Amino acid sequence: MNIKYNSKKIEKGDTFIALKTNNDGHKYIEDAIKNGATKVIAEYGNYPVETIIVDNTKDYLVKYLYDTYYSEIKDLKLIGITGTNGKTTTSILIHNMLNKLGRKTAYIGTNGFYIGNFIKELPNTTPEIIDIYELLIEAKKEGCEYVCLEASSHGLDQNRLKGLKFDFAVFTNLTHEHLGYHKTMENYAKAKQKLFNMLRNNKYAIINNDDNYKDYFIVKGNNNITYSFTKGDYYIKEYNITLSHSTFSVIHNNENYTFSTKMLGKHNIYNSLVSIIILNKIGYTFEEINKVLNTVENPIGRMENINYKNNNIIIDYAHTPDGIENVLKTTRELKPNKIITVIGCGGGTGSDREKRSEMGNLVLTMSNKTIFTNDNPRDEDPNQIINDLLKEKANDNYIIELDRKTAIKKGIEELTNNDILLILGKGHENYQIIGSNKTHFSDKETVQEIIKNI
Repeated sequence: MNIKYNSKKIEKGDTFIALKTNNDGHKYIEDAIKNGATKVIAEYGNYPVETIIVDNTKDYLVKYLYDTYYSEIKDLKLIGITGTNGKTTTSILIHNMLNKLGRKTAYIGTNGFYIGNFIKELPNTTPEIIDIYELLIEAKKEGCEYVCLEASSHGLDQNRLKGLKFDFAVFTNLTHEHLGYHKTMENYAKAKQKLFNMLRNNKYAIINNDDNYKDYFIVKGNNNITYSFTKGDYYIKEYNITLSHSTFSVIHNNENYTFSTKMLGKHNIYNSLVSIIILNKIGYTFEEINKVLNTVENPIGRMENINYKNNNIIIDYAHTPDGIENVLKTTRELKPNKIITVIGCGGGTGSDREKRSEMGNLVLTMSNKTIFTNDNPRDEDPNQIINDLLKEKANDNYIIELDRKTAIKKGIEELTNNDILLILGKGHENYQIIGSNKTHFSDKETVQEIIKNI
């Protein structure tokens, strides 16, 4: 593709398009020309190369990509998943199950780009629309039939998926997150709602009937399917959770079906139920679905369990109040002697500070001991982030250790017998951003190194 929005990726003869999203691409037009751009598409200005001035560069790009490339990818069956929590786990779960069933499937989202196996990391959960097209074209060339795609609220709001048609749209839940960007929960819901106006005729909208914002996603004209722990087209009747697996029964059309998964927690039963519905609508029986659901492992960094002596260390990406509460509730259901939690909160310009005191109180109330530490503070003062987490602290059963490796070591040292250490916030991430310095850091690697050296 010779049209690009990143001036650093321009090669001789390319066209540079100046997008105005998180940054104004017009500031980089000169750099793009220096790097070899022979054509510029912009909303204003005069430049020493062929120039097209348009009212809106994103609208122009969406139409250009659709007109030029959509015919190459129109046969791909797209599964779009949106919600505050559960996007990654559900997307990877469906990706893995379809591949195990012999249906070649790609995944685009927080954990990167997969075609069966990992291909590469991505800059955002939902990349820019040019990047999306390039990934979909690659998936098509590699023989994929399906693509599971995480649709973030930022990506939907900034039209990074505009023009695409989906076979399935999934709404998992909506809780406090990204209000530094969206300002209100209504704006947040309406951004995610866009996915449900992108379905092909009579295709499936799958909606969490237990969520307070469900009505935003029940769109007239869609084939709406609800799922729930209480009532819906598919709902959970009962469930049981252990450290090795979860079992649950699903009621559909007044029939009872039993399933088992290696994934832990009530929230992962929700995620599993979505995968069951989608595979059922594709044409698989519940027996076929259960056989493959039984074999699928946890996605990296999602309730990932490491045994240590007679204890367990669980690494999870939970970084919102709802996500943290889900993990802590699951951990309590496992009935450990005590729960130790290592946690921080991401920082930086535009971060949602309002959620921090709720996060802090959840872990203080539901853990026996909390160790507050760094989690990508970026250009924000780490001490201010900790102060926000402790703004309305419920109790004093905590320590502060800003060095994350030391914090994890202290957490491991607290383990005695049948305890659980939760390490929350980073999950699959393999980096730490402090100030402008990005260094390699993996919670899992850190745990393995510490245990090895004990």
